[in-house]
This record gives sequence, structure tokens and C-alpha cells, in this order.
Amino acid sequence: MALLWSLLSICCLAGFVIGQDMPYEELLAQLKACPKECRCNPDFPRAIYCDNRSLKSIPNIPPHTWYLYLQNNLIETLPSSALKNATQLRWLNLNRNKITSEGVDAGVLGAMTHLAHLYMDDNLLSAVPSPLPASLEQLRLSRNRISKIPAGVFAGLEKLNLLDLQVNKLMDDAVTEVSLKGLSGLVQMNLAKNQLSSMPPGLPATTTQLFLDGNNIEKIPADYFKGLPKMAFLRLNHNKLESTGVPKDVFNVSSILDLQLSHNQLTEVPLIPSGLEHLYLDHNNIASVSGSNVCPVSIEAMDDNSNESAPRLRYLRLDGNQINPPIPRDVILCFRLLRSIVI
Repeated sequence: MALLWSLLSICCLAGFVIGQDMPYEELLAQLKACPKECRCNPDFPRAIYCDNRSLKSIPNIPPHTWYLYLQNNLIETLPSSALKNATQLRWLNLNRNKITSEGVDAGVLGAMTHLAHLYMDDNLLSAVPSPLPASLEQLRLSRNRISKIPAGVFAGLEKLNLLDLQVNKLMDDAVTEVSLKGLSGLVQMNLAKNQLSSMPPGLPATTTQLFLDGNNIEKIPADYFKGLPKMAFLRLNHNKLESTGVPKDVFNVSSILDLQLSHNQLTEVPLIPSGLEHLYLDHNNIASVSGSNVCPVSIEAMDDNSNESAPRLRYLRLDGNQINPPIPRDVILCFRLLRSIVI
């Protein structure tokens, strides 16, 4: 009976491994080489779990590892020696450690030619690490001490679609067209809670989501979004925007769906694009709102019996301003698809 169970176990295990496209010999070698400080699950042989172990250094990682979890430790350095065999890594999680820029060995990340996800949130980095592998798709570096983006660090990273640099120490001289060059496939850029006073220049035309909350931005160039035809989600909450620094039709971009301008110093409602669905203008200095000033189309031109020509706005937040209810009738006539107004 024991022999039968052993044979069944081996068959099941082999079947699972075949499903993962991992030869049985590699499985045995992988499990045998599992670092004693970590956990290795035979059901997921390509994943190694070294998280929450109070580790101060990275153990030697076996060569067939795809997913490596090292978050919530006390690691200070990222040496080439520990990862020299881990050339097949796809996913590396180093969140919540104590890694400094000086502690990252030169070339250690660039050598991982299959790496798609790199998470280094909540460390002590002072610059974006380089070089980075061309295979990278997501790079998360939030809550560090980053004040520098080395020129050319993103060169060749056409696959990178998400870059998270929120809660760092970036200023305008670090976020330039030169430093961002190479991000030709970027979809989401998060620069919230830095020290920017200007809109980041040189973003690729693929950018769909831009998060800039909690900076010191005072104005937006009139043609800023002309080169960003896919911009759909824009967050500028908690900045220093005044109406004089926001051209009336700057947001008149057909792709924008969600626009957040809460907690600024606006005194007027900007022109609302026809395709916009959610608009946050709460906690500004706006005293009134007029349909004739903010409606993107002529109210008279809209068909009374059809909503097809009406602007798409469904949610409008205006609380925390100086506006007294009720909302003017021409605003309701313009934005007839509104389902919720907070005032």
C-alpha cells in the first residue's frame, strides 16, 4: 500500500510539473537546493518564499526560480553572488527592507534578462537602480528616498508599462525629458507625493494614467496633453493649482474619463470635456458654476429626445467650495447623464 501511495504521489507530482513545463529532474534539483531560510512548495516549484524571516542577507537562490519573495526582512544589500544562478527570475519582491542604492551591486538587476516585475517599495534607495533588464514590465519604487533618475536608466525598456515612484524626494530637475527617455510603452506613471512644481515633461504617447497628487504644481501648460492622446485617468489632488495656471480648455481631450483636482486653489470650473465621466473639484475656492461656461457643447444643439449628443459626465463633486445649492438649471440641462452631484 505504501508503495502504491508513493507511485501515485510521484505520478501526480510529475503531472503537475509537466503542466508547469518543468522537467522532473529540474524539480528534484530545485527542491534540493531550496535555501534553509526559505519555504519551497512542491506544488509551486518555481516559487521561493523567504518573506518575513528577519533575513539580513539574501540566501543563494537556485537556478530554476521564477518567483522570489523576500519582502519584510532586514536586507541591506543586493549582491550579485546571491543571485548569480537566478537568471530565470520573472518576479522579484524586495518590499520593506533596508536596501540602499550603494548596496545594489552593479549589473545585478540587468543580468536578470527574464525579469518582468521588480518590487522595491519601502527601502532606502536614493536613485532609480541601473542598469535594468529590457524585459521589465512593472517597476515599483514607492516610499524610498529617491531624488535622482540617472540619464538613460530607462533606455530600451519598451516593455515597461507601470512605473511607481510615489512618496520619494523627486524635484523638477530629476524628472526631465532626458531622464524619462525610453519609456515608449508606459501606461501608468505614479509620481504622487514628491516635490514637483511642474508637470513632468516627455511622457510617452501611450500614457493612460498619471498620478501627481501631493506635489507643489501651480500650473499646466496649455498644450500639455496634445502629445498624450490616450490619457484617461489624471489625478492632481493636493497641489497648488490656481485658475490662472489652468488654461480654460486644457483638459479638452477626448480620452479623459476621470479627472481629479480636489484640494487646490481653483476659483473657476475648467471646461469639461464631452467624454469625461468623473470630475472631482471639491475643496477649492470656487464660488459659482455656470452651464454656459463649462458645458463643452451648446445646450440648444442637443436633441431633447436623445442622450447621444450629451456630455458623458456622471459624477461631479463640488463640496468644500463656496457654492450654494441648488445647482443651476443650465448645468443640469447640459450634463443630463449626471447620476450624483456632491455639493
